[in-house]
Amino acid sequence: MTVAKEQALRAVRTVSRTVGRLTAGSRMTPGFLIVGAQRCGTTSLFKTLAQHPGVLPPAYHKGVHHFDTDYQRGMNWYLGHFPTTAKAEAVREQVGVRGITGESSPFYMFHPLAGARIAKDLPEVRLLVLLRDPVERAYSAHSHELARGYEPESSFERALELEEERTAGERERMTADPTYLSHHLQHNAYLARGRYVEQLERLESLVGRERLHVIDSDDFFADPRPAFDAVCDFLGLPRWADIAFGKHNSRSRSPMSPELRARLEEHFAPYDERLATWWGRVPSWRR
Repeated sequence: MTVAKEQALRAVRTVSRTVGRLTAGSRMTPGFLIVGAQRCGTTSLFKTLAQHPGVLPPAYHKGVHHFDTDYQRGMNWYLGHFPTTAKAEAVREQVGVRGITGESSPFYMFHPLAGARIAKDLPEVRLLVLLRDPVERAYSAHSHELARGYEPESSFERALELEEERTAGERERMTADPTYLSHHLQHNAYLARGRYVEQLERLESLVGRERLHVIDSDDFFADPRPAFDAVCDFLGLPRWADIAFGKHNSRSRSPMSPELRARLEEHFAPYDERLATWWGRVPSWRR
């Protein structure tokens, strides 16, 4: 995208958000949020859901990041991103149910304050979570953050060595000062983000198990139809045949060394065991 096009798109977004904020009272409230985990297929699931005629996505982007980095902007600003309630009712004629809207911000699940904010402001919203092999997730996240300029260390092993030092005390600072934004917790927490069970237990305590739907990313990509049908059931949408499945936002990278992989698998083993107990199924990467 050229600089001129990017500036033009930014201007359009600004106008759209201003109009949306002023008309927040007529806007849809999100019925679902894809809250994580980062680099686990959240973009692919969102693009798949957006094809369903019963889903009306927000304007211009999939992730609004209200409950993590922009909470101070207020609820009217947030609602201004979503379609009008009139559009939701118009959907009913086509699919038989009122249209729903939602967004995908995969920092929500890991952010120390986002879960409580969601529970308070969206008491009926349903949360979707995708999980993949935490070793692969960490390696993919490093490549992703490196490419985006948020990770200065080109060595994955060195980035892992620095994680504890970088993130020490950051959750506490964010809790003490809700306006504080932690770069390291958002962009450099490679191991911590893969300890899924800790995050799921916290979400469950805030919103209840019945409002959480967890998807195994490997199963979703290997055989997407059953996984997608289950998502539709969870969201109260009719199953829809005319859906094109694909994989989006993936990055190529060189293979990880067997020694490092073995060390990371050992690190995640107790967390994966707890996850299997919580989930009631063995995740694909441990089968």
